[in-house]
Amino acid sequence: MTEVGNLVVVGQGYVGLPLAQEAVQAGIHTVGLDLNEAVVDGLNDGRSHVDDLTDSDVAQMLENSYSATSDPVAISQAQTIVICVPTPLSKDGTPDMAYVNGAIEMVANYVQPYSLVSLESTTYPGTTEDLLKPVLEEHGFKVGYDIFLAYSPERINPGDETYGFRNTPKVVGGATKECSRRASAFYAMIVDEVVPVSGTREAEMTKLIENTYRHVNIALMNELVQAARGLKVDLNESIRAAKTKPFGYQAFYPGPGVGGHCIPIDPNYLSYTIKTELGHPFRFVELAQEVNQSMPAYVVSRISDILNSLGKPINNSSILLLGVTYKSNIADQRESPAVPIARLLAGKGAQLSYHDPHVAKWTVLEGDDFERVPSLDEALQQSDLVVILQNHSIYVEFPWVDISTPVFDTRGVLTENPDVYQL
Repeated sequence: MTEVGNLVVVGQGYVGLPLAQEAVQAGIHTVGLDLNEAVVDGLNDGRSHVDDLTDSDVAQMLENSYSATSDPVAISQAQTIVICVPTPLSKDGTPDMAYVNGAIEMVANYVQPYSLVSLESTTYPGTTEDLLKPVLEEHGFKVGYDIFLAYSPERINPGDETYGFRNTPKVVGGATKECSRRASAFYAMIVDEVVPVSGTREAEMTKLIENTYRHVNIALMNELVQAARGLKVDLNESIRAAKTKPFGYQAFYPGPGVGGHCIPIDPNYLSYTIKTELGHPFRFVELAQEVNQSMPAYVVSRISDILNSLGKPINNSSILLLGVTYKSNIADQRESPAVPIARLLAGKGAQLSYHDPHVAKWTVLEGDDFERVPSLDEALQQSDLVVILQNHSIYVEFPWVDISTPVFDTRGVLTENPDVYQL
């Protein structure tokens, strides 16, 4: 415990807060540092703002050794600092490192000698050594001697009831062997298995491999589902059959687009690095991005075709969208394909409504909020077309046999029903 000491987690979002919870449960005095005053006030009042922690979880953390603050002075009281800040894309599609740069500058201003600094934000290979290390050394530290620097990619899977923070293996790479040893010792206190790699670049690449793997395979299914229609093939049935192979295959599924941070954003960090460092494109990622980004337009095209087959134009048709989050059974809306689909439909004159058990108010355009329909049953009966955009449990378990309104299923919820329009 002497090397770990007090912990400050910079960023209290869907990555930082679960990490803080696990540290508290391990008996580590933990401070959650976030510059969003509303987040800090909410946490100190026992209110959670992330899917995987309840208010009672936060209250329990507060009863033990946790507090939240927006004051960076807290860093000066810690021996371990973990950075969990966003890494979005800039408007031109390149990595936006503003949050990481701001965080490391803040840490460098307050960190005490012989502390461990670990970055968890998804980023491109070289970030830890090329961005973080120079800042620390500009402040008089020598990495590996009087300050210890590491990278450990987050592996949070919101809504996963099987794999949480502790039982998901943690990849750790240090800037030096001593950095790696100290970082591994810290993470061993809060996870069941630590997976050391030889350096920070290998750890950074690990996360990008994981997300790019999903990105490319989902794009394959998204392109294949369009071809399958022309070939008169039920792709969902073929995927179910392929899943019976006990080796060499993992099932991925088509959908209305990709959302969250990992798939639509993170692979671009790898593509950017290859292009800037090596001077050539990473064609798999760029093609996958093109396919996945085209899916909202394809969904709207299918909606138009379905309505035409029913003798109705898309203009003034009443369309009910079911599920507007990026993933099933959570409230997270980051990069949800429901937004571009809604914008395209509204642009064609459709009359939109939505239902999502996790989202009471939905913003499609700035200043243009939708209220969730008060009654799902009534909305289903009053719509010209129902579009399932997310396979929340409520829709999987719903008695669709009693619904006469046409249904377009983009998530494979109702693949057994021959009367339902499939993607």
